[in-house]
Amino acid sequence: MVLISRLFAWQNALINVKPETFLGWHRKGFQLLWRWKSRPRGRPRVPRQLRELIFKMAHQNQTWGEERIAAESLLKLGIRVSPRTVRRYMPPDVGPGKRVPSQRWMTFVRNHAQAMLACDFFVVVTARFRILYVFVIMEVGSRKIAHCNVTNHPTADWTLQQFREVITGEQPYRFILHDRDRIYSCELDSALQAMDLKVLKTPFQAPQTNAFCERLIGTVRRECLDFLIPLNDRHLRSLLKEWVTHYNRGRPHASLGPGIPDLRAGQQRAKLCGHRVPIDQQVVAKAILGGLHHEYRLERIAA
Repeated sequence: MVLISRLFAWQNALINVKPETFLGWHRKGFQLLWRWKSRPRGRPRVPRQLRELIFKMAHQNQTWGEERIAAESLLKLGIRVSPRTVRRYMPPDVGPGKRVPSQRWMTFVRNHAQAMLACDFFVVVTARFRILYVFVIMEVGSRKIAHCNVTNHPTADWTLQQFREVITGEQPYRFILHDRDRIYSCELDSALQAMDLKVLKTPFQAPQTNAFCERLIGTVRRECLDFLIPLNDRHLRSLLKEWVTHYNRGRPHASLGPGIPDLRAGQQRAKLCGHRVPIDQQVVAKAILGGLHHEYRLERIAA
């Protein structure tokens, strides 16, 4: 103390305080010490770059849930992160609901999914309140949209022509699933049977039997048509064409592993690299439908 007193004028550093002030300092110091000892020691947070990427993907794609973002990161960017971790860094009001389909019917469908087509109609209202009918045909096994078209007035002949454009005899299709709408006439079913297809009709008032098409139609509305107002049938075809291409070639599907229905030869699954983007690469986004959705991929940084 004597040596220290020679280094500075310690008399000027003295402060007179009340005992209550000194006790308050002691309590404050104890609170800081206890807070430091009680700091969380669990699993460390994911890197800041990944947190910002999750927030960016959720912000740019309002209809995506945690499973979709986790699948997008795994397939396109090679970043393995669990949906629960993604949920932690997403806004609380984001995330579509889930529903469990019937098991007994689904058992049959899964056993024949690779050889089964499902189809259905749904309506779209244009900017001038004109009703258009959209017809979709999907492959149950791959979840790929095999065909999509628009018409003002659907007929059995028009619907049969849509089937002929899909069923060429080169695919291993054996079953076609549709509901009991009048558009599927006896003549249409006979023509389908002539194409070596077995027609499966859904029971009355049981739309969940064709759950694949029902879910597909819901996806079309939630991810595309709920945000756009088509001007006419030509405009609607253009919008659906772009979205169907994104759905088949760029949108991950949880039921496929996750996977992409129509993975092209040039497309490769990204290599896993933990929670970090590779140092020599950057994340590139491609806007779909004017920025309503985005497709992400890794691109090597130019030297």
